[in-house]
Amino acid sequence: MIILSILLSLTLHASVFADDIVSRRDGFLLIWESIRRPVDWLYTEPFTDVPEDQRGYDVITYAKQRGILEDAVTFDPDSPLDIETALLWLYRTRNVADLPDMQRSNLSRLRERYPLTEPPQEQLSFNGLMDLMKQLDTFLAEEVHEVSFYADDFHGAGTAFGETFDMHAISAAHRTLPHNTLVRVTNVDNGKSLVVRINDRGPYIDGRDMDLSYAAFEKLAPHGQGIMRATFARMGDKNLTSSCGRKMFQKRITKNVRFHRGVPHVHALGDPFVLGANKPFVMRRITYPDGHSVSIQDWVLEEEKFSFTPSEEGQFTFLVGDVSGRQREMRME
Repeated sequence: MIILSILLSLTLHASVFADDIVSRRDGFLLIWESIRRPVDWLYTEPFTDVPEDQRGYDVITYAKQRGILEDAVTFDPDSPLDIETALLWLYRTRNVADLPDMQRSNLSRLRERYPLTEPPQEQLSFNGLMDLMKQLDTFLAEEVHEVSFYADDFHGAGTAFGETFDMHAISAAHRTLPHNTLVRVTNVDNGKSLVVRINDRGPYIDGRDMDLSYAAFEKLAPHGQGIMRATFARMGDKNLTSSCGRKMFQKRITKNVRFHRGVPHVHALGDPFVLGANKPFVMRRITYPDGHSVSIQDWVLEEEKFSFTPSEEGQFTFLVGDVSGRQREMRME
């Protein structure tokens, strides 16, 4: 199971701190790292006690922006992490329900749905947090869902994330999982499995948890069956998931100017990617695989984005700079 293997590597990496009380900052960064979800461009007001030059600024600010962390003035990053807060963060990062249904007032219901063995002390150690994460991810990996498919009636229509739905492509719709999340769907009746990418919202029929594209459903069950029972294994965002599990983005333009996500080292042909940064930057030039260069000279302000779609195979080179004239080249296959 993907999430559990990530947790194991995190355990081995930080086992020396196993009995230490974990801070709110360290606890949330650990939880976030385990789901392989990227940070997109930031536009919300950050917590006053997690400024831009502090560890975890991007992740913590983005999580506040998305409603995963509560909208407040301060975050109290160095305070001990308590069990109730950790549970809320776990439920929200795992997208077990819609955000309005994952508030403190919903904790008792969520605890009944996922009966975890909680440590006796109120303040969590690293070991205690890791144990909660493993328990919840085991519940989620074993949970059986009802899965349907959609096809002709929606073929060519727009998805909730601005893509064009293709019934012949391998994709899926889910009510809460983030766009571009990869999920291994396994038919519990025949053992067949397939990795799909979330690119739409739905289904909106009570009792159903995922709509597969026609092509994806047909690889797991006869389409005449209409419905199948399946388990889900969340693998992370498609841009952060690789055979070695490394994040493959070039983020830093200069010392103080960095992309919120970055230029990928490897990217799919015809798939757009978007660049935003914490400060204004300029896209000066793009050099194409055949050697010809296009002068762009496009200034991108903090609230703006630069979008690019590779149209041919090979290596692209991007020349980017900041307002002081410093420049950096970034290469993408």
